[in-house]
Amino acid sequence: MRIVVTGGSGRLGRSLVTGLVGAGHEIVSIDRQPTDGLDRPGITQLPLDLTDADATASALAGTKADALIHLAAIAVPFSAPEDVILRTNAALAQSVLGGAVRAGIRRVVAASSPTVIGYGAPRGWSPERLPLDEDSPTEPWNAYALSKLLIEQTVGMLRRQTGDDVRFASFRPCYVVAPEEWAGAPTQQGHTVRERLDDPALSAPALFNYVDARDVADFTGTLLAALDDIPNGEVFFVGADDALARRPLSELLPQFHPGTAHAAAALTGSAPAFSSAKAARLLGWHPTRSWRTELASSTASATASVS
Repeated sequence: MRIVVTGGSGRLGRSLVTGLVGAGHEIVSIDRQPTDGLDRPGITQLPLDLTDADATASALAGTKADALIHLAAIAVPFSAPEDVILRTNAALAQSVLGGAVRAGIRRVVAASSPTVIGYGAPRGWSPERLPLDEDSPTEPWNAYALSKLLIEQTVGMLRRQTGDDVRFASFRPCYVVAPEEWAGAPTQQGHTVRERLDDPALSAPALFNYVDARDVADFTGTLLAALDDIPNGEVFFVGADDALARRPLSELLPQFHPGTAHAAAALTGSAPAFSSAKAARLLGWHPTRSWRTELASSTASATASVS
């Protein structure tokens, strides 16, 4: 399959592009700047300002792609003024997803975020039940979360315009850990994975959720292959099968999120706050990586290198 990935130079994008190429797909990575990390056979890099809707539609038509995965966005809450985040991410959604439809691309997938649920709101957040899933209410409280919900709604708008001529889906990847971050590189918030485990306060704002970037790549490949066989416009959570914590979330969540004790009581053992059961049910997809195995593997590799 020939697949366009927007934001292919980003943290998740690099792993996703690499994984899809490894699975035998041909990739066109579109981003503002190319990256040396994607300079390999099977990948074409195309620098482009994706907020230019006409240029984007023209470039997408020129790729003659079978599918598109939209990742490009301001990727961190409060990393820019709120109006800039909302304006940029919403414009990218319309430009890229609408451009894909104009270009005749028949499979379109967009990355959203778990933040659409609204956890961490300044005035408190108390879910009716845990784990969270695709039926949990969306209550964004900042521009980043709202922009991600707008991406999902843009997908819905275009699906209503095109019917089943175009197959759509959205996915909400949990806190992405790239392969190099298991070996000690800083994560998106600037801390290492081990630091996030050692100090629960660092992972608490994200409800201790995470997912290996390579598992997201596997998920997107599985999703694209199944788009014709599942209901159009589905939304999926994509996360690890455990929490990024050494203690049960039934203990940790009430400590950092007052009012969650009753719902969190269901999260015993290593159970995460987000469920990927829908992806398992509709797609047969399961995450294969855990912080327990990946950190151990990185430590063993480092020890072997020293020896």
